Amino acid sequence: MTDIVLSVRDLHVEFPTRRGILRAIDGISFEIQKGEVLGVVGESGAGKSITGSAIIGLLEPPGRISGGAVYLHDQRIDNLGPDAMRRVRGKKIGMIFQDPLTSLNPLYTVGRQLTETILTHLPVSSEEAEKRAIGLLEDVGIPAAASRINAYPHQFSGGMRQRVVIALALAAEPELVIADEPTTALDVSVQAQIIAVLKRLCNERGVAVMLITHDMGVIAETADRVAVMYSGRLAELGPVRDVVKDPRHPYTKGLMGSIPHLAGESDRLVQISGAMPRLDAIPTGCAFHPRCEKAFARCHLERPSPIPVDKSRVACWLYEEETIENRGGAA
Repeated sequence: MTDIVLSVRDLHVEFPTRRGILRAIDGISFEIQKGEVLGVVGESGAGKSITGSAIIGLLEPPGRISGGAVYLHDQRIDNLGPDAMRRVRGKKIGMIFQDPLTSLNPLYTVGRQLTETILTHLPVSSEEAEKRAIGLLEDVGIPAAASRINAYPHQFSGGMRQRVVIALALAAEPELVIADEPTTALDVSVQAQIIAVLKRLCNERGVAVMLITHDMGVIAETADRVAVMYSGRLAELGPVRDVVKDPRHPYTKGLMGSIPHLAGESDRLVQISGAMPRLDAIPTGCAFHPRCEKAFARCHLERPSPIPVDKSRVACWLYEEETIENRGGAA
């Protein structure tokens, strides 16, 4: 039996405004198993970060979860009060943000921040907490960890600060880590190091990871499965190898086609015409249909539900039409 750590079921997130209600997340569902890395990818504004914020109860007001449910193992967490959710964050769910300077207090040494997190969530002594903090810094690749534990965040480089943030996210031995664009502000070579550290630590500890990024290269190197988001909806969800090599949804095909290849097989990259719609102007039917070259009448009128295609799920009417044709042929 699989050990499902996170289960998101038909999640809806909305933002009430004077002009009406904006629906940022519109009925998405997915699961993450123990030791699995789920990559969440899409354009800016697709709803990736809001999904992560909704899961850990950090939606900016007036944002709110208006439907669906979030389960950590068998415990529903989307309806917990602030105090109960605070106990879940840090202890059961770790968070890695894009900018490490927003995650670290510049007035405290990294050692103090690590030991306070450990003491808050784990029943250990101060001496044991300090030992664990040094061990965490060593695990994430901080050289001379025992001597640098008393350094302040500004005394570390950007890449080293992000390593400290990873150590902080893992300090209370969480079951789930949500990493929101953890490598965006870093050089390419440092990005690879940070991703390698995160993947190694999660494999060793069996932690489930939700990796939010717009970088398909990071997804291809790190994730086991990938969820492609568009306008607050899931366009495609499946094993990363299948989605990268044989994308099914027209939007995913456009994303994959826009990535340059070293072999230089094509003179031009694929271009997706148009832009993602605003939250107050999402079209009826499939949200991608105004930009889709394969759209037909049904795409304009009805929203497609995710359809099983091999090992993936694809929210596209093209595959229901294919299924109907195949059944007709078999008959």
